[in-house]
Amino acid sequence: MKLGLQIPSYTWPGGPERLGETLRDVVQRAEAAGYDSIWVMDHFFQIPVIGPADLPMLEAYTTLAHIAGVTSRVGLGSLVTGVTYRHAGVLAKIVTTLDVLSGGRAWLGIGAAWNEHEHRGLGVPFPPVAQRFVELEETIRVCLQMWSDDNGPFEGSHHHLTETLNSPQAISKPHPPILIGGGGERKTLRLVARYADACNVFGDADAFRHKMEILRRHCEREGRNYDEILKTVYYAVDVGEDGSRADQVVEELASLAEAGAQMAIGALQEVERPGTIETVGERVIQQAAAL
Repeated sequence: MKLGLQIPSYTWPGGPERLGETLRDVVQRAEAAGYDSIWVMDHFFQIPVIGPADLPMLEAYTTLAHIAGVTSRVGLGSLVTGVTYRHAGVLAKIVTTLDVLSGGRAWLGIGAAWNEHEHRGLGVPFPPVAQRFVELEETIRVCLQMWSDDNGPFEGSHHHLTETLNSPQAISKPHPPILIGGGGERKTLRLVARYADACNVFGDADAFRHKMEILRRHCEREGRNYDEILKTVYYAVDVGEDGSRADQVVEELASLAEAGAQMAIGALQEVERPGTIETVGERVIQQAAAL
């Protein structure tokens, strides 16, 4: 099992003046420790499960560009991009740019979006959920067309592009991998089966196993090879201040791996504190690689 580090909070010592420096330190240490990929949230306000809306939050793709410039190996993605936040063709261009400038390390992590507060706050349209899922599928199709040799028009019910020109093209072949986030059994996992290179779902081992059974059935209906899809789970790591929980973390990852998870992506408690990332590298990542 591989580990991906998600960064959901930027409430770190030193305030905005030191954010760039602290972020650089965190991601470089994470890469050195053996993390496979680094992910950021795609939000403009902090989300309630983390803290008040006015806590610091950086724009996702600007942040990923910064991370790309100070790392050399880790994959880079948003967990996950809200489909409503950027025009479909522009999103394809953004992810392509990240892929080119990072040497082929970009992911397109995408989902149907949910945070009405920040939509209303910043004047971003927030259509009903059914429409957001239509837009999600169309956006993925737009991206796939822009990552192909087809520069022609795209006509959908919500997206209308007259020319899907994308130059330079992405370095990743056949295109930056697409990860769809969410465990919705009727729509989200069906879209995973139809389009995605990876999925990301929440839950413990039993919940994960159930979701993968649903995904397998969708793959059968779509004529998709289930084994082609990378199965990832959201899992927040807390190794304790002195590493006392590291063995428990490995046990929990082993349970998720037995349920079919191939990668765990999630936040690390006190990621900015010296020694925390190194403990994960020494006592979790190496052990998880054998699961």
